[in-house]
This record gives sequence, structure tokens and C-alpha cells, in this order.
Amino acid sequence: MTGATGTAERNLPQRLHVFGASGSGTSTFGRAWADRFGHKHLDTDDFYWVPTEPPFQQKRPAQERIGLLKQAFDEAGNWILTGSMVSWGEPMTDNFQLAVFVYTPFNLRLERLIAREEGRFGAEALEPGGAHYDAHMAFIEWAASYDTGGPEIRSLKMHEAWMERLPCPVVRVSGKDTTEAQIDQVARFVWS
Repeated sequence: MTGATGTAERNLPQRLHVFGASGSGTSTFGRAWADRFGHKHLDTDDFYWVPTEPPFQQKRPAQERIGLLKQAFDEAGNWILTGSMVSWGEPMTDNFQLAVFVYTPFNLRLERLIAREEGRFGAEALEPGGAHYDAHMAFIEWAASYDTGGPEIRSLKMHEAWMERLPCPVVRVSGKDTTEAQIDQVARFVWS
């Protein structure tokens, strides 16, 4: 790429962390950023959870997560890491050159979470008496606590405290905006 755009893209941070509540759109942002700028997209769920069927049943020990993440960082060079890691990722924060916090109101997150769960398990499995109904309801209840929960759980308060501790700049974007608008906002912040 040549010209001003090519120069600007070369000045992008090589190591980004994008986080927010479940369903806020961090993974969508990360995939779109990776597609646009060539970063490797990494997601914290791939390090936090042991692959199982159904997924998200067994947590990896924190030191194992960190070791796998270090290896992925080394292999990727330029990367964008999406997802929350506030309860275990403190040793990795010096790797971040920029953090992006995506805030999305609960009603929009709820729509996204239900659609994602239906896509993953099927609508019938989430209905009363369905194979995943109890787990789904517990997950939705947990996700609903994000805006009102205290700093001891994955919540807005916990993320606010995380942002205060990060050793890099933090850009806040709205999950109500399109992914393209979010990316443009972050790029403008970087290039300003």
C-alpha cells in the first residue's frame, strides 16, 4: 500500500486488547480489524476454556492460559486480542499497546447473546425442558448482572478498574455503532 493511508496503517499499534461485556461485539470488532489491517485475531475464550463439546465446560488453570497466550503472542507478531481477561490476565498487560473498551447496553447485548446461543445450540435446546435451558438461563442471568454488579464479578465496575490499571491508552467505543464506525474511531484516535 502506498501514500498517506499506507503510512498511517504502518503506524497502527501492533498489539491491541479489545474487551467489554459478553455480547458487546468485541470478537466482531477483532475479526473486522484483523481483516482490514492484517493482525492475527486471538480470542481469550480459546485460552480460558479447554475445548469440549458442548463448549465452555472446563476452565484451564491460569498459568496454562498465560503460557498459551505468550506463545500465541510470540507466533503472531501483530495481533488483536478480544475478550475479557480481568480475573487472570494482569501479567500480560505490558504487551498491550492500545486497549479498546466496547460498551453495549444490555438490551442489545441480550439480543446478540440469544441469537448466538440459538446458533450454537438451536432454539429448541434453549426452551424450557430443552437440553441447554438451565445453562442458558444461568448464562443470561450472569450476563444481565454486568451493568449492576460489583467489582468482585465480571462487571462494568471491574472493567473500569481494569482500565485504570492498564499501562496503555484506552479508547472507548459504543457497541451501538457499526463495527466499521468503531474501527474508524479507533484508527482516528491512533492517527491523531
